[in-house]
Amino acid sequence: MKINYPIGATPLDPDEIIGLIPQHLMIQDELNEWEEANILKAHLWLAQKNHPFSLHTNFCKQLHLQMFNETWQWAGKFRRSDKNIGIDWHHIQVSLHNLFQDIETQLQHQSFEPDEIAARFHHRLVLIHAFPNGNGRHARLMTDLFLKSQKAKPFSWGAISLTKMSKVRETYIQALRAADKHDHQPLLRFVRS
Repeated sequence: MKINYPIGATPLDPDEIIGLIPQHLMIQDELNEWEEANILKAHLWLAQKNHPFSLHTNFCKQLHLQMFNETWQWAGKFRRSDKNIGIDWHHIQVSLHNLFQDIETQLQHQSFEPDEIAARFHHRLVLIHAFPNGNGRHARLMTDLFLKSQKAKPFSWGAISLTKMSKVRETYIQALRAADKHDHQPLLRFVRS
């Protein structure tokens, strides 16, 4: 299968592509639909089991596993190679732990408004890029679960799917890049658009 990556997506290594579980998929649109169906099952898992949100690496990995367990053999496992985005893969575990501790401190001290804490949380999850793929979708769901745990409304994320190339996806990627430079305002505007 040849995978076409939209701008800002993480290319998979050949050994990661071998981890594709459904061998009958032939084109990108089929893979996208399969992954979307897998993610819907993760939403059902969250609803049926009433899993409490946790700022912990175990929950982070378990959520990724549920989102991609019928698609990728490496679902729920941290990446073991460097990518076009993300920190050095050796530092993933520590960086996630630090992120979760920072969020707990921000909540405790009310450092920012809840939307800003959530947007910054999302940005750092994407920046860490813990998994071989699916990081944006995983970070958006983690962020929405975080907001729910704070009794806040989930973000709208531009109100369309961000998996395919579109003007909305471009705006999202630009907002993340602005946040890379410590300007979180574009991301704060985007998440509620």
